[in-house]
Order: sequence, then structure tokens, then C-alpha cells
Amino acid sequence: MKVAVAASGETLEAPIDPRFGRCPYFVVVDTETMQFTAIANPGGALGQGAGIQAAQAVVNAGADAVVAANFGPNAYQALTAGEVAIYAASDGTVRQTVEAIQRGELPPIGNATVPSHFGLGGRQAPVNWGSAGLGGGGGRGQGGGRGLGGGRGRGGRW
Repeated sequence: MKVAVAASGETLEAPIDPRFGRCPYFVVVDTETMQFTAIANPGGALGQGAGIQAAQAVVNAGADAVVAANFGPNAYQALTAGEVAIYAASDGTVRQTVEAIQRGELPPIGNATVPSHFGLGGRQAPVNWGSAGLGGGGGRGQGGGRGLGGGRGRGGRW
């Protein structure tokens, strides 16, 4: 089996990169021989469509499976359409990750793990992003920013 691991470097000792769509490299490893090839991620510098471009690169590399910490919905859909098994791992090296797959310690995931555009930064992955809010509030209390606290935190005028 060929496994593509999202990595920060180009070797088996490179750490896993948490971002699938914007990782610098994919290290594609043959699990039978541990022979590998590193490919630059074409989606790494894109503002939009990074997950889809990265998924296409993984499919074109002939990978049967892919590993990263986070997968957005577009990347997940593109990978499943390409019949690539998807695994999640958040730490360790490329070698450790491939060995964990060989031992059956990484079960495949069944859906996206982060919202679209997660890899652009500015957000931490919520525990359950499907139902958790993403910070759309205005940062104001019940006074709605009208200054009704009078400096005493009581919400009324003085």
C-alpha cells in the first residue's frame, strides 16, 4: 500500500504537518518496502482550493491512503471521490505514522475534521466544529455596546 503523509519535511523523519491542504510536502511511502518519495504540495500557497489541489496531488501520486491531523470538507470529498482512505494523526514522524498504520493503530476517519479554510490560520480546531460556534459574536455584553453599564458593570445609567 502507498501512504501519503502530510509532512513538514521531505524525509521519513519529518514531523507530520497538521494541515492537509497547506502542508509543505507529502511523503509518499510504500508500506511494504519503506521506499518513499517526497512531493511538494501544490495547494500549500493557495488562498482557495488548497484542499482540492492537495487531494489531486495525492491521487496523482498513486496513494491508497493519506494521513494528516486535519481534513476540510472539500479535501475530504475529493479524496473519497479518488478512493483514497483517510487517516488522522496529530503527532510523530512520517515513519512512526506509517508504522502505526501497519500495526492497525490508526482507524480511517469517516468525515471532515475541520471547517473550510481552516489551514489559513486564525482559528483553533473546535472539538465539535459541526455544532460549535466559530466566534461570530461582537464581543459585547447584554447592553449591546450601548454603554448602559455606567462604568459600574450593572447595565443601568447612574
